[in-house]
Amino acid sequence: MSTETIMVHRDKVPVYPIWLTDSFESFPEATAPLALAGRRVCIVTDSNVAKLYLSQIEEFLPETAKQVVSFVFPAGEEHKTLDTVKTLYEFLIRHSFDRNDVLLALGGGVVGDLTGFTASTYLRGIRFVQIPTTLLSQVDSSIGGKTGVDFDAYKNMVGAFYMPSLVYINVSVLQSLPEIQFSSGMGEVVKHGCIRSAAYYQWLSRNHKAVSLRDKAALIEVVKGSCLIKRSVVEEDPTEKGLRALLNFGHTLGHAIEKEQNFTMSHGACVAVGCVAAAWISVKRGMFSIEELHSVEALFSCFGLPTRISNLFPERILEATGHDKKMDSGIIKFILLKQIGEAYIDNTVTKQEMADALGYLSGERK
Repeated sequence: MSTETIMVHRDKVPVYPIWLTDSFESFPEATAPLALAGRRVCIVTDSNVAKLYLSQIEEFLPETAKQVVSFVFPAGEEHKTLDTVKTLYEFLIRHSFDRNDVLLALGGGVVGDLTGFTASTYLRGIRFVQIPTTLLSQVDSSIGGKTGVDFDAYKNMVGAFYMPSLVYINVSVLQSLPEIQFSSGMGEVVKHGCIRSAAYYQWLSRNHKAVSLRDKAALIEVVKGSCLIKRSVVEEDPTEKGLRALLNFGHTLGHAIEKEQNFTMSHGACVAVGCVAAAWISVKRGMFSIEELHSVEALFSCFGLPTRISNLFPERILEATGHDKKMDSGIIKFILLKQIGEAYIDNTVTKQEMADALGYLSGERK
C-alpha cells in the first residue's frame, strides 16, 4: 500500500489533509484525528456507489462510533438539488445529529458537493469528509471547499465555501469507473496542466498510454499532480476573489455548451471543447501559438475527449454565458492562455469572439 499526505493551508495555517493512497486500509489512521469515538457518522452516497463501496467504508469505521447510518439517494446530476438536501436534513434530524458529529461524502462530485453544502448549513456547520470515487472528483471537486447544488437548469447556483476535515483519495476505485467518466476526469486534468504547469502537461503527453490503461502508479501521479496544482491555487485565493478564477479555464463556454446540450455530454467533454475554444481565442489574440493549440487538441484526443462539436446553437450558448456565476458586474472573467502552463484572466472577451470560437469548434472557421 502506497500512501502520501498533502496538507492544504489557509493563511499558512494547516486546514485539512489530502490522503492519497491505493486502498481503504489506512482510512482508520486518516480519520483518527477526527475522534469519531462516541460520535454519530452518516455516510452520504448515491445508489451506484453504495453497491460498490458502502460496505467497505462501514468496515473501516471504528466500532466505538456512537452510531453509523447511511443516506443513499438516486444517482445522477438531476438529484443534486435543494429537495435532496431537505431530505438529508430531515434524515439527520431524525437521527439526532449534532454539531460534533460527522458526514462522510462517498461518491463523485454530485455526492461531494451536496454533502458539503448540507454540512455547511446544518446547525450552521458540521464536519464532513470527502471520499471521492471518480477521477473528476479526486482531481477537482473534492479539493478547495466549493460546495453547492443546482437550481433548476443552473449548475451550482446555490452553494458555499466550506472546507472538509479530510479528503481521502483511494485511486484503486478508478478501476471500476466507466470509460466515459474516466475521460471526463481527464478533461480537468489536462486543464490543470494548461493553466499552471508545463512540466505536468508534458508528463501527461509522455505518459498518456499508461494513464489511459489506468496503471496504478500513473494514476497516483495524475491525481497527485492535479491536487498539488489545485492546492496551490486554492491556498492563494480560497474564496475565488482573483487567482482561483484560473481554474475556470474552458468553463465559460464549456458550462454553456453543457446546458445547451441538456447535459447529454460529460462535464469533462464540455470542458475540453471549452478549453479548445479559449485556446483558439488566445491564438487569435496573438498570445498563444497555433502549434500549442494543436498540441492541446491532440492531448485531449489522447484521452477520448472531443475537440470539435457539431449541431451547436451559438445564440443559445451565448445567452447561457450571461447567467455565468463567475460574472463581475455583467462582465465575464474569461480565462486565456499566454503559453502552456500560464493562464491569465481577461475581462475584454467579446460575444463576437466567443461566437467565432464556437464557429471554430463546429468547423466553420479555421
